[in-house]
Amino acid sequence: MTAAGAVTAADVELVTEKALLSREETIRLIQIAKVGHFASAFSCAEILAALYYGVMRLRRGEPDWPDRDRFLFGKGHAAAALYPLLVDWGFFDRAILDEYTRVGNPLGDHPDMSRVPGIDFSSGSLGHALSAGLGMALGGRIGGRDFRVFVLLGDGELNEGQVWEAAMGASHHRARNLIAIVDRNEYSLDGKVDDVLGIEPVADKFAAFGWEVHEVDGHDVPALLCLLRGVANDAARARPAVVIARTVKGKGVSFMESELGWHLGYLAPEDEAVALAEIRGTA
Repeated sequence: MTAAGAVTAADVELVTEKALLSREETIRLIQIAKVGHFASAFSCAEILAALYYGVMRLRRGEPDWPDRDRFLFGKGHAAAALYPLLVDWGFFDRAILDEYTRVGNPLGDHPDMSRVPGIDFSSGSLGHALSAGLGMALGGRIGGRDFRVFVLLGDGELNEGQVWEAAMGASHHRARNLIAIVDRNEYSLDGKVDDVLGIEPVADKFAAFGWEVHEVDGHDVPALLCLLRGVANDAARARPAVVIARTVKGKGVSFMESELGWHLGYLAPEDEAVALAEIRGTA
């Protein structure tokens, strides 16, 4: 990997620490709400941490900085994993987290860009994020700004035809500042993605649409961080890029890992203690 993708031990330590923060706070928030998407949040914790603490250009306390990199959360039902990171960036007050999903609180199960500072796209209705991301990428080009646009998609989301329309459009317009990440955890609400509606070969499909394609272990922080940095900072790349991140749904909690029932759920107090202990490595 080029110097643009170089990773230090301190970088890895920071991203690992923030992925832990995301998982711990996901549990806390969902316990407030009494139901939520644990497993979907856990599969992308390292991806979110790598983007927000090792790749994206952001300014602390300035969620509306015009030249910031944009992030669109296609699998918006996992927003509980992202909100704590936005607080950590100073985009809104931590006290708002404590009233997660309560009446009048801006933080819902899905992110709302009109109410939550740092949210660039209201998502959760699957299939729209890549199209919106392409629009932002082209808008930045027209406006003479060099921000990058990152779109995190669930693998079940690839069942939506609009994703492939956007993929075709991005290739046609050579939207080099558009980078998609597929959270390939192999499960959707109704079961294994490839049992519901097979999507493989994902890499070959994006390549056929004219994208630059990469694959990585989505929980291997050094590899993930190195790859995302290299792709994002590659000035020679002339087309959109996709990173297919192989992940485990429910990663970090053994009784949730790739267990369909934890797509949406609630933890009894004793199970919460076990989950936190496993996440913190003290089980």
